[in-house]
Amino acid sequence: MSERMDIPGDQPWHVAGREFTSRLLVGTGKYKDLDETSAAIEASGAEIVTFAVRRTNLGQNADEPNLLDAVPPQRYTLLPNTAGCYTAKDAVRTCKLARELLDGHNLVKLEVLGDDNTLYPNVVETLKAAEELVRDGFDVMVYTSDDPIVAKELEKIGCSAVMPLGSLIGSGHGLLNPASLAIILENANVPVLVDAGIGTASDAALAMEMGCAGVLMNSAIAHARQPVLMARAMRKAIEAGREAFLAERMPRRQRAEASSPMAGRINR
Repeated sequence: MSERMDIPGDQPWHVAGREFTSRLLVGTGKYKDLDETSAAIEASGAEIVTFAVRRTNLGQNADEPNLLDAVPPQRYTLLPNTAGCYTAKDAVRTCKLARELLDGHNLVKLEVLGDDNTLYPNVVETLKAAEELVRDGFDVMVYTSDDPIVAKELEKIGCSAVMPLGSLIGSGHGLLNPASLAIILENANVPVLVDAGIGTASDAALAMEMGCAGVLMNSAIAHARQPVLMARAMRKAIEAGREAFLAERMPRRQRAEASSPMAGRINR
């Protein structure tokens, strides 16, 4: 894995007792093949890699390419997700399947969708699934709406991280409701990561400037004309946004203020 930039004053972030340096999380879908998947993930510098349990071969089909050859668990932290689930029952079953396939692995990304058109989260089913998974010993990172009340309820249930959408999955529209995201960040006691809707590097940088612990993305990299190059751009955007957050931006002013001092200037 490529080296990561050392950001002065920064600290690793933690989720479910695990420590990470990279704040960019990436998915494995939509690439042309596993070689491109592997190259893009390496270029991103990501440490956490998510995949859809119901759509991925982890060795259960011997005659198909195995994702673990491209994303070895010795090198990356795997984050199985419940993409394609529309009920709490299906999502819980999928997480249990992932735990079996990955020898007891209990870190999962929960997403329960509402419909095929928007892929918007069904928050009622999400809350129900989160309660059952937490009771069963899973460490749950949860995809949700940008509703601050729902985000807080998921935290109270015991989810390890809350992951509000920036905009619709795969839309590339970026952060459409930064005001709600700001409220979630202000009130959260667990990591908040933007999940879904990132389109380009500036979107990722904005999320980090707001104070997000990280950003998860797939389509923004995989659908770029040059995915590996975009993965590198996203890595830099995450680092730049994090630095800007730590540096604390200048205040917005209603009037101009000269960059150079007026005192001591030469008058003619």
